[in-house]
Amino acid sequence: MIVIADGGSTKTNWCLINEAGRKIHFNTEGYNPYFSRTDYIVESLKKSLPDHLEADKLTEVYYYGAGCSTDALKKIVADAMGQVFVNAAIFIGHDLLASCRALLGDEPGFAAILGTGTNSCLYNGNDISLNIDSLGYFLGDEGSGCFIGKRILGDYMKGYMPKGLRESFYDNFALTNEDIFDHIYNKPLPNRFCAGFSKFLYDFKDNYEDYAFSTVEYAFTAFFENLVIHYPNYKDYSLNCVGSVGYSFRDILSIVADRYEMGVGKIIRSPIDDLVDYHMQPARKVSL
Repeated sequence: MIVIADGGSTKTNWCLINEAGRKIHFNTEGYNPYFSRTDYIVESLKKSLPDHLEADKLTEVYYYGAGCSTDALKKIVADAMGQVFVNAAIFIGHDLLASCRALLGDEPGFAAILGTGTNSCLYNGNDISLNIDSLGYFLGDEGSGCFIGKRILGDYMKGYMPKGLRESFYDNFALTNEDIFDHIYNKPLPNRFCAGFSKFLYDFKDNYEDYAFSTVEYAFTAFFENLVIHYPNYKDYSLNCVGSVGYSFRDILSIVADRYEMGVGKIIRSPIDDLVDYHMQPARKVSL
């Protein structure tokens, strides 16, 4: 049995393929090694795996994760996987590579992630050929859920948010400015906390179209200005994108892409189904 996983900073989508070829999907929280240590991942996985999954029967684990960008960071996740899936060969790769393989398969092109965080690259059909670092949620991650969430929180705290939307925000979350400061500066996973408010904006976008459009347009414009246009000959590629933010606001993303003379290709919420198809192709030899 093998398992393939796509791990973002918030959620990990897993697909187990058993001996009969049956696919079994399940989810756990996300395990970004910038924020999660090995022992935390082990404890969380043991609590989250389905009861019917016999971890010791797995022979291969392919885990693509946010933050798995260096050998040291990959080792944090690999050590955890090795303690849970004790008889499996463990392969750890970056979630950006998962996105490339899900979006483009063996074809070269441009791929991006717009979810809790942001990433982007040029792909040569086998591996990432150029990646401009998005610098994470403190310094960058333009276009991400966290980037949008920070803008929403700032508007709420400063009183810039439309009155009715501000009231709905408080009705939903009952957060004071002090609560927000505490979450961001004192509690774990502030990126995940901020990103959660992008869903609030999506839920209310039809009632506050102008505010929703301007907030998301600002984020996607920053994504293009700070990342996309700095790739050589970017207009020669189509924009292919994975992630809940890019998918949920794909109409606005298409408008901004058109403004920068970039066509739009494949936009999907999650790469897991296409990633499994990539791995299951006959004679496929996958390297991470």
